[in-house]
Amino acid sequence: MSLLRSITGRLRSLFRKERVEGELDEEVRGFLDMAAEEKIKQGMSHQDALRTVRLERGSPEATKEVVRTAGWESLIEAWWQDLRFAVRVLRKNPDFAAVAVLTLALGIGANTAIFSVVQGVLLAPLPYREPDRLVTVWLNNFRLKSPTNLSYRDFMDWERGAPPFEKMSAYAWRSFDLSSPGNPEHLEGREISSNFLSTLGVGLALGREFSSEEDRNGGAPVAIISNGLWRDRFGGSATALGKSIVLDDVETTVVGVLQPGFRFGTDYADVYIPIGQRKFVDANDRTVHDVVCVARLKRGVSLSQADAEMNAIQENIDRLNPETEQGLGAKILPAKEPLVGDVRGTLLLLLGAVGVVLLIACANVANLLLARSATRAREFSIRAALGAGRGRIVRQLVTESVLLSVLGGVLGVAAAKWGLNATLATLAANLPRSDNIHVNTSVLCFALGVSIVVGILFGLAPALRSSRADLQPSLKEGGRGSAGGPHRTQSVLVIVQIALTLVLLAGAGLLFRTIQHLLKADLGFESRHILTFQVGLSPSATKTGAGVRAAYQQLLDRIRQIPGVQGAEITTEVPMTHQMNSIPFWVDSHRPASVAEAPRTLGFITGPDFLQVMRIPLIRGRFISQQDTINSPLVAVIDSELARTYFPGKDPIGRTITFPQVGDYRIIGVVGHVQHWQVGFSSPFMQNQSYVSTYQVQDRWMTTIDTWTWVMVRTPLDASIVLPEIRKAVYGAASDQTVYHAQTMAEIVSESMSPQRFPLILLGSFATLALLLASIGIYGVMSYSVTQRVHEIGIRMALGAENRDVFRMVVGQGVSLAFAGLAIGVTAALILTRLLSSFSHLLYGVGASDPATLVSVSAVLIGVAILACYLPARRAMRVDPMVALRYE
Repeated sequence: MSLLRSITGRLRSLFRKERVEGELDEEVRGFLDMAAEEKIKQGMSHQDALRTVRLERGSPEATKEVVRTAGWESLIEAWWQDLRFAVRVLRKNPDFAAVAVLTLALGIGANTAIFSVVQGVLLAPLPYREPDRLVTVWLNNFRLKSPTNLSYRDFMDWERGAPPFEKMSAYAWRSFDLSSPGNPEHLEGREISSNFLSTLGVGLALGREFSSEEDRNGGAPVAIISNGLWRDRFGGSATALGKSIVLDDVETTVVGVLQPGFRFGTDYADVYIPIGQRKFVDANDRTVHDVVCVARLKRGVSLSQADAEMNAIQENIDRLNPETEQGLGAKILPAKEPLVGDVRGTLLLLLGAVGVVLLIACANVANLLLARSATRAREFSIRAALGAGRGRIVRQLVTESVLLSVLGGVLGVAAAKWGLNATLATLAANLPRSDNIHVNTSVLCFALGVSIVVGILFGLAPALRSSRADLQPSLKEGGRGSAGGPHRTQSVLVIVQIALTLVLLAGAGLLFRTIQHLLKADLGFESRHILTFQVGLSPSATKTGAGVRAAYQQLLDRIRQIPGVQGAEITTEVPMTHQMNSIPFWVDSHRPASVAEAPRTLGFITGPDFLQVMRIPLIRGRFISQQDTINSPLVAVIDSELARTYFPGKDPIGRTITFPQVGDYRIIGVVGHVQHWQVGFSSPFMQNQSYVSTYQVQDRWMTTIDTWTWVMVRTPLDASIVLPEIRKAVYGAASDQTVYHAQTMAEIVSESMSPQRFPLILLGSFATLALLLASIGIYGVMSYSVTQRVHEIGIRMALGAENRDVFRMVVGQGVSLAFAGLAIGVTAALILTRLLSSFSHLLYGVGASDPATLVSVSAVLIGVAILACYLPARRAMRVDPMVALRYE
């Protein structure tokens, strides 16, 4: 409290100065009078006592100054004086202030915008109770060296194994067709365990969680719905609780409504049902890995301790179920990590890049201050001659630079907010947790901190140089002083700017060339003129496997009759998407000891016209046909990668490939390999690919296949023209069917390039900004150089130098600076651009040290340097020798 009162009192003295001065006068006089009384008591006269006290203690003004300087009050007052003086100086130089503030606003604004993204995606805690104790638990497949989802049976065994968690819950993706109340609609949803929301520490807006009785096979059909669905279908009425909705032809009771905006994961869901009600066959099949486990650590339990205990539980499960579980462990990750994914490295890379832009902006403003300090040399010399110490001058100049920086920071925050909105409108789909990105208090504190640090950073060097001004030359009337020192410092700063700019341009150039290579890459299929969508089949058609087959056959027949449609087929996997139907398999009789140790293939379940629609080449044998039905022998087609890996130098036709829990398939053909996830991405889950017929899928799987089946239509017509006709065909087959997730294959391929496009757009923007700042820096240095060398240029021209010689001299000086910067920048680029290659998903078809990219960006920088030198060179050519020789 005493410190607070002290601070308050000192701040009060700044704004109530007259009253405080009066109080201080009174206190000092009282102090001196008391000292005089002591002298009088010793026998001195009143006059002699006052005279002696003043000799010993000093005058009242001197005593007041001692009191002021006790503590740090003098520092606050001196700073306040410096600040007011800085405001006056900047008001007298509005052009300089405007250029400096705008330059800093660009640098600080860009940094603030990217930090907003980093803070929202990486740093902000998850919106759940005690998020640091939330984890996700995965199966760890030792053969594939990758964490995977688990089966529902695994989750139940984990729960029974006394895990090191306070609570343990599960969820799985699920979609629904809502037919009542209101119009039919396809909805995204989840299957969740009864304690899922309490594990997260999330309350409901209305109602309750599922009970344990409901979360089991045969439990009453109940649902928790999203806040949006509640408002859309029930008008936000509390009477929705206990009402029924019809999901997949099942009347389901609403028992709860979620809080607005709730989500877990990257996707939004409208309906949640108990996971324990899934079909018995799905609940007990250990090969169906579609469940994610979310848990809350017990207090005091670390990740490593929990990981060890869960692996011990899994080892016991492995021993009891060797055919399916051997080779599996457990892997625990913080809950935020799977949500952030690969974007962490990209964001940190961009944060580093935008930091480089800020350094370039600082160098630019430092150059402005150095040039301006030459015009203020006389002012500094006079202040020094009048007794101002070097520290006093440095403090004043640093105050000016910090003021500039703070003003730039304020403007930069406004620019960051605008730029952030534009970035999110364009790229939000590429960012996890994008709804959590805002210019909030943390971001504002960051901007303020950066502004102050930057102000000190770019202001300190010019301030130190100005404080060392030589009094004699500066005080001489008309003295020019020496331009050499400041000019050398400015040149160094320009060289640094060019070097840093080259690094950014090189990074953006590599990503640009990557996009070029991606656009030319062989995808294994023809992406043009393909429309994809999903159909929510009529609930009456999904009760039996035969009903699903008949519904799709009828639907395809109607679509194929639409004018302009060249082909249509169904598939469970759409290339270049994040779908991943990873199936264990083995060839012939080479069965592994455990299903977990078996190799994996990306399984396409398709109709016979899939190759024609996708234009995938048939290399050998034949593709599946209409004759391959549920009543005929099982057949499969493999891709060239699987054939090369498991049948090297041999003909795979006629060999057997086994999919556990499904059966033995005879290989009838080999097709080309398809780029499935994104170009250049390699994964054990999808490197090998296989195809089986939709019409040979067993009934127990066929009744659920419609939720992850897509229709692929080849047509040269625009999607806006053909899609309404497709909707008519779907609705004509059954009025309660819905069409959703309609998208062209070209759009899907374009979205697959987002890991490269997102950093390319931002890094390209930063590089362009850096190039602009570097060109301004070169222009400023050359303009200052011409101004300082007017006398020299006049002498040269008087001795016979022509205009082209002067032009060549000025441009040559600028180009020499550019080449010096290029030499440093190329070296730095060769080192730093390797960071891009460390992210396997960022570069494709180009190396980190690509010569063409480095040559191209170097040429751009040289061209910009020449353009920046052009105007100063033209000004130098117009120097009048007679005027220049009198330039004193």
